[in-house]
Amino acid sequence: MKRHNKQDLPNRKIKTVVDMMFDDIPYSEEISKAQDKIEQSLNAEFDKLKGDRHEDEALEELLGKYGRLSQMAELAGYPADSAEKWRGDSEAVDIRPLKKEIWHQRVRVYITAAFCVFALLQVFWIIYNITARPSAVIGNIAVMAVDLFIASVPFRKYLRTEKAAEGSKYDTDSYNYLRSRSDKYAKRLLNSIALLFAVLFTFFFSELSFYIFGNSKSAEFAENFFNNSIVIEIPVFLILKNIFCLRIFQKRIRLPEKSRYKKHVIGITAFSAVYWLAVTAFTVLEKKNISYPGNVFMTAGVVFGLLILLYNITLRKKVTFRNIAVNKPRIAVFAAAATAVSGFTFLQQDTWYTQSYINSVPVVEHNTHRIDYNDDTGVYTITKTTDDFKILHLTDIHIGGSLYSYRKDMKALKACYAEIEHTHPDLVVVTGDLCFPLGIMSMSLNNTAPVGQFAAFMRNTGIPWAFTYGNHDTETLASANKKELNDVYKSLSYKTSGTLLYPYKQPDIMGRNNQLIEIRNADGSLNTGLFMIDSNAYTDEGINVYDYIHDDQVEWYAKETERMNSEAGDKVNSMVFFHIPLQEYKTATELYLQGSDQVKWYFGENPGDHGGITNDLVCCSDYPSSMFDKALELGCTTGFFCGHDHYNNASIEYNGIRLTYGMSIDYLAMPGIEKETKQRGAELITLHSDSSWDLKQIPLTSIT
Repeated sequence: MKRHNKQDLPNRKIKTVVDMMFDDIPYSEEISKAQDKIEQSLNAEFDKLKGDRHEDEALEELLGKYGRLSQMAELAGYPADSAEKWRGDSEAVDIRPLKKEIWHQRVRVYITAAFCVFALLQVFWIIYNITARPSAVIGNIAVMAVDLFIASVPFRKYLRTEKAAEGSKYDTDSYNYLRSRSDKYAKRLLNSIALLFAVLFTFFFSELSFYIFGNSKSAEFAENFFNNSIVIEIPVFLILKNIFCLRIFQKRIRLPEKSRYKKHVIGITAFSAVYWLAVTAFTVLEKKNISYPGNVFMTAGVVFGLLILLYNITLRKKVTFRNIAVNKPRIAVFAAAATAVSGFTFLQQDTWYTQSYINSVPVVEHNTHRIDYNDDTGVYTITKTTDDFKILHLTDIHIGGSLYSYRKDMKALKACYAEIEHTHPDLVVVTGDLCFPLGIMSMSLNNTAPVGQFAAFMRNTGIPWAFTYGNHDTETLASANKKELNDVYKSLSYKTSGTLLYPYKQPDIMGRNNQLIEIRNADGSLNTGLFMIDSNAYTDEGINVYDYIHDDQVEWYAKETERMNSEAGDKVNSMVFFHIPLQEYKTATELYLQGSDQVKWYFGENPGDHGGITNDLVCCSDYPSSMFDKALELGCTTGFFCGHDHYNNASIEYNGIRLTYGMSIDYLAMPGIEKETKQRGAELITLHSDSSWDLKQIPLTSIT
């Protein structure tokens, strides 16, 4: 039997010899005590012998006199035949059934601890419901009773098994297994106590701070506290689990310095309580000088963690068999998992590195027009106060919102401002990919920070703006999904910002947002309808398989067009803005290359190997949309505007409809595009009072 204790004996050689003597003897509580007594007796005898001679001579004489286990036993006061009796005991528990039994016990512990925590959750809700919803208390009590009953079933089996295990003997392999498991749960229990106090105080005060430092009502505090109490229940579960699991092994073998271990449990509990009480007291006393108490507790948490780590490395070794066990594969797995989780969390952080620049953006001089919103239809109406109405078309801004993308984000915002300040538009339309939450490419998965940043930027310019979604705005791993980002846009829309014309009500059709903005002349007559249609992002049929404008969206567009025509008594001009180009862009490009008179080229290019227009950069969906055919049928839409291709900025007329790629702003998404210049810019659409319009390309390089 391997030595179970780790006392500081006067002579390590004596300990080694005794360990060797007991190496082939099964472990039991009786034999463990005998081993302790023999070591103490040998050390006492050694102290006598070394009084008048060298230690080596004393040790040689001691081992010569007590070289057999039977002699050592007699020295310790045991009968001479005790050694043979200890060796002849063949009732030791084998390791295979032992592991199976321990596994069953641990399962019972996990079930018991889990349902105890569920019962604790009901206690929390009983306390809350007594004042908030008294009728729910009976239900909480019933659920708590069921939880406790379920917890009691495996726990009773656990206790019976532990009682039956008392006095069992274990061979060397079984003993080593029990010792390593006992050591693990002894260390875990100490750490889980520290974790409970850290979580308890940090959680409680973070919730309470909204009440103390903010304007939250007590009812709001109580509801938030009880809704989020699961944060407390996790460390409670860990403590219960570790206590019950440690008991499994304590019933079979002795912890080293068991009495000292209890003192460490008391000590870590007292230290944690005093530490966090002091942090809380400091925060409360200094609340006038603290803008955000969460920072205090975050800093205190880091310091507390370092102190517990220092304790684990140093003092804890006095109550463990082996204080630090290095398991390289496990460390690698946990490190990889921690890196992945922390990296994912970091990439989702809401960062505002460009805020200082945004705060400095001045109002751009522009015309003031009347803007109305219909809560029933979700339609914005802009009534012109001037004959001409200027629309600046921006696309593919690609704000990353991370520290990594900060420099490029600044360039993108400054490019947008340069275009706005140069053209003094009445309205800005962004056709998608405002955000770029694409992980390692932008070092961000956050798609709410870029929206908030650009909305603040546009609010400072004072220019109204509208937006269509692109394929990157709601990526799969982005921090906000379609619904959440839609809610963000609504929170930043016209009633809040006075500039963003994002509808609070949207048609029940395909897409994240489809809307109509009516441009009216000063006399109220319809001038132009601006359709913002979602070309959607990706289909579910593969990676990066682009979606398209669906039939129900086309039907909605046709219905709104006919409504405007009916009101005006004539065809009303319209323009359609979206992100991913229609297949007709590709068809028109092919016809242009063939010299067809169906296509008229106005400006821009789709740069290929030879600087001309090529099919390679017409990045449309593989799925056809009926949008173009419906527009031809209705005969009202005179212009389509899209983005998506970044380098393509050609404007071509096909069958009487102008198909225009917007010049991109992108400094981040396309590899190497930061150094490219001629594709970057915007388009200025000028609507006249007779609904005719002009289009001018504004390359960023043309702005001094």
